[in-house]
Amino acid sequence: MMGGLLRLLSRHARLCLIIGLAAGLLFPTFKTWLALWLPVMVAALLTVTALRIGHKAARGAARDLRWGLGAVAVLQLALPLAFLGLLHALGLANTPVALALVLVTAAPAISGSTNLALLLGLDAGRMMQVIVLGTATFPLTVLPVLFLSPQIDTPSDILTSAALVLLVILGATALGFFLRAVFYPNPSTAQIQTLDGASVLAFCVIVVALMAPLNAALRAAPGQVALWALLAFAISYGLQAATLLALRKTSLHAVAGPLAIGAGNRNIALFRVALPPDVLAPILIFIGCWQLPMYLTPILLPQLYRKALSDG
Repeated sequence: MMGGLLRLLSRHARLCLIIGLAAGLLFPTFKTWLALWLPVMVAALLTVTALRIGHKAARGAARDLRWGLGAVAVLQLALPLAFLGLLHALGLANTPVALALVLVTAAPAISGSTNLALLLGLDAGRMMQVIVLGTATFPLTVLPVLFLSPQIDTPSDILTSAALVLLVILGATALGFFLRAVFYPNPSTAQIQTLDGASVLAFCVIVVALMAPLNAALRAAPGQVALWALLAFAISYGLQAATLLALRKTSLHAVAGPLAIGAGNRNIALFRVALPPDVLAPILIFIGCWQLPMYLTPILLPQLYRKALSDG
């Protein structure tokens, strides 16, 4: 019975994402209980995703190191530094919008990017490589950005936080690959659908925890939430569209989809652990709004991905 339910969730994955977003906004009481389990849920999601993909599909990171590290350098270092320079020139570097823009472009791809890739019919193995490389190099790429940002006095314990995130990703991924090799070496179509359903379920539960804080903000300052949400959509979808446009007719066409997902779906929540609360206080609403374009990507952008990648 559970297998049938999970396969049903797999067939209606996009609807499940919408339900998860709505539940997070409408039922903020879930926040307290789910927040305690958020790290465990993220690790479980990674394990299920790795179990779904398998080590054979994800291997090749060493062979792809050149394009992978180059992409990370552009997306996590050159891009935020370029924005920071532009904002300085415009005299806007000390604004909350500037802080949001710089931090979100300095962050690596979210761990749920592999699920987004699966929902968009893209190469989830390549996507996992992007996540691992981006997270592994994050402590190095983020330091220049933090040191040059006028709103951040010290990088705090950013290195420890990033190392912990990387450890969780690697550990959960290794566990998923091990379970795949032992229990599903050659999964059937039904088993793949069951694993997809489990991944969708975990993904939706996590978004409930992430969206709950927006409930109070919507009641207190709906106009402010709307403006932050507009900025979040502009950044996320603008970066995805720009990446697809830039790479679709190049030698990196095969990885344009995963890199576009990584470009527009960043793990800004890392900074909630790594930076002092008073630094992030002006952009907490933005961090909540940032979940909206990410979770709606497989619902709103499949045609963009299909057109961009088919024209390559």
